[in-house]
Amino acid sequence: MTSGDAPPEDAGPVPRARPGGRTARTRAQVLDAVRAELGEHGYDGLTMEAVAARAGVHRATVYRRWGDVGGLLADVLDAAGDDDWRPPDTGSLEGDLAALNEEIQTAMAAEPPVMAALIAASFRSGKAARAQRRLWEDRYTRCEIVVGRAVQRGELPPRTDARRLLVAATAPLYHELVLLRTPPDPRLPGQAARAAALAAAAGAFTGPP
Repeated sequence: MTSGDAPPEDAGPVPRARPGGRTARTRAQVLDAVRAELGEHGYDGLTMEAVAARAGVHRATVYRRWGDVGGLLADVLDAAGDDDWRPPDTGSLEGDLAALNEEIQTAMAAEPPVMAALIAASFRSGKAARAQRRLWEDRYTRCEIVVGRAVQRGELPPRTDARRLLVAATAPLYHELVLLRTPPDPRLPGQAARAAALAAAAGAFTGPP
């Protein structure tokens, strides 16, 4: 792709309109193609032409709507935030955190490695990075209820900082799987959850009055 093929990487935000009908089908086909291409070839192998061919749509349609690879990646990430996902409710803080970590590890270990590839791509694309932050904010906000329930059950001090606790509970998964690239360990989700839950119960994440 030459510099004349598409607008620059940070030409502006990607519209988040959610039309229906044929346009929605085209979007779904294109985003499915992006995930497949990214999982198979990584960021460096992701091209507008390959996505258009795989999706069965004209390349002009892809350029007109998404502009460039960064726009495609941003829309994939934004689409992930359009779901109705809710965090697990097992009846205990440790159980909820362990179940959440299990979901993360399963997603990170999936083949093709789309989730890991999207995280990697966010370091190469400004648009993808901003969309990745929006997705993280959405997921952490949804997961705050896990901490709220634990406070109501008396498992945690009232001023427990939900974000700090959630980061501490999930960080070992990303450290091992993304940074160290170690194979998935079936014990890790529970171990990380237990460590974070014990620290939180002891007041490690309690904020000021």
